Amino acid sequence: MTTLVAHAEALTGLLSSWLPKQRWFGDKQSHIDDVSVVKADTWFDDLTAGGPRLDHVVVGVASGGRVERYQLLVGLRRDLPERLDHARIGDVEPGLTAYDAAHDLDLTGEIRDLIAANKDVSGVRFRHEPGAEIDTDLASRPISAEQSNTSVVFGDEYIMKLFRKLDRGVSPDLELHRALRSVGSEHIAELYGAIEGELQDAPVTYGLLQRFFANCADGWAMATASVRDLINEPETPITELGSDFSTEACRLGQAVAAVHRDLVTALGTEVVPVDRLDSVVAGMNARLDAVLRRVGGLAPFEPAIRRVFARVADHGEPVIVQRIHGDLHLGQVLRTLTGWVLIDFEGEPARPLPERVAMMSPLRDVAGMLRSFDYAAHHLLVGNVEAEEIDPSVDERVVEWADRNRAAFIEGYSKDGVTLADPEANPALLRALELDKAVYEVAYEYDNRPSWVDIPLRSIARLATS
Repeated sequence: MTTLVAHAEALTGLLSSWLPKQRWFGDKQSHIDDVSVVKADTWFDDLTAGGPRLDHVVVGVASGGRVERYQLLVGLRRDLPERLDHARIGDVEPGLTAYDAAHDLDLTGEIRDLIAANKDVSGVRFRHEPGAEIDTDLASRPISAEQSNTSVVFGDEYIMKLFRKLDRGVSPDLELHRALRSVGSEHIAELYGAIEGELQDAPVTYGLLQRFFANCADGWAMATASVRDLINEPETPITELGSDFSTEACRLGQAVAAVHRDLVTALGTEVVPVDRLDSVVAGMNARLDAVLRRVGGLAPFEPAIRRVFARVADHGEPVIVQRIHGDLHLGQVLRTLTGWVLIDFEGEPARPLPERVAMMSPLRDVAGMLRSFDYAAHHLLVGNVEAEEIDPSVDERVVEWADRNRAAFIEGYSKDGVTLADPEANPALLRALELDKAVYEVAYEYDNRPSWVDIPLRSIARLATS
């Protein structure tokens, strides 16, 4: 029988050039020094009968002095169909082609079936949630949108998320969905199953199976359509635009507040005493230091940013913290026929897992959404970001759009008055968290979308100095 181990050297040689071209690969700016196979198992094998084989492979990618682990689904075929040519990795031997099996509907269906059957394969546990019934007759298709993981949809019922960059520990996406499911949260995609195992003597989450919302729009698409109409109809007042987003922004704020309440019910709270706020500020400054070393354009704003951070330590009361979404923005919410749903509870992918699972102020999620409204407002100006090149009336109009929807979101979030933190009563903390998020965005854009880096830089100029 053909084994991956026999072709490991050929595969890793191919991956050095293939990985940086994948949308989910994390560090496109650094040169790959080495690729090694950490773990390899076969999940399905029909190769001897002329069919495909599915190997589950974890690789270690050495780059920039660190090693990151990535999950690959490696398909092997003697005769690669034309429909899979775009997923080709390369030939591991004459007549045997390796490819990204996440695009092979035959093989992704096999993974779904393993979850439905509660199977164990080579130490990997495929489990459906208690009471979940999974239809195994639905055809699959991959989702092509840009994202840090790979998702596969089955019919109009399920979506399977396969994590690409792996952390040693239970994924917060799985942990929080299970917690929210236990208290009947209405603003999440119901969890149906998971793929889990161990990696280097630690638990690891390989994937999730959840409810798929077929008739929905994501918040980013709705918000940016509103901004586009705003720019294309310069004479129409914002309040009279047919695509005015503020009512939905208010409803979204209510949904986020409801999820925060559900997380408190499921997982409780902690208190950060006043004398520990200095350490919170130190963490913000440390993250700023790390980005300053890499992105010179941030340097002019450093003194003003640190002054905003310092005001957090002057907060006169303890801060109540809880588990939160951790990376909340308009691309992480869906408007379904019945209301808003929050998705992807992984936290900021660039932060280490211990930070992503730590309890934090819910205002960090609020700050993330406020930053996202600013992104939605300004993204159409990318490539035209120099102040002298921007039509002042357009800039003024998109800023007005952002301010209007930020205010509507906060109104909705505070509407029921039962969340742990009132955004309007904690302006110093909220602004510091917004700036902390914007500093993170500078690093993210520098690594992944360099042409967008001026969006958070312009926001920092306003947040730090206004």
